[in-house]
Amino acid sequence: MEQLGSMAPMILFLVLIFAMMYFLMIRPQRKKQKEHEQMESELKRGDKVVTIGGIYGRIDSVSEISVVLKVESGATIRVAKKSIAGKQTEK
Repeated sequence: MEQLGSMAPMILFLVLIFAMMYFLMIRPQRKKQKEHEQMESELKRGDKVVTIGGIYGRIDSVSEISVVLKVESGATIRVAKKSIAGKQTEK
């Protein structure tokens, strides 16, 4: 019985550490992932986007897993939908 009493603070400490990790690391990452998935599903023709690789372009067509971008030179390239970092903001 005495050993259980000495283990309680250590167990409480471990639970507290896990809770801190969840709220500081796991939860924000999941939120960011959901926002990115929503942005992917809302992509449409004509949107100006930037890829993870830094390529700026306008969406020419969208399929289930890829996007065709028209870049400034007029060339078109096909990239994976997951590689779209975000939409360009107009300034």
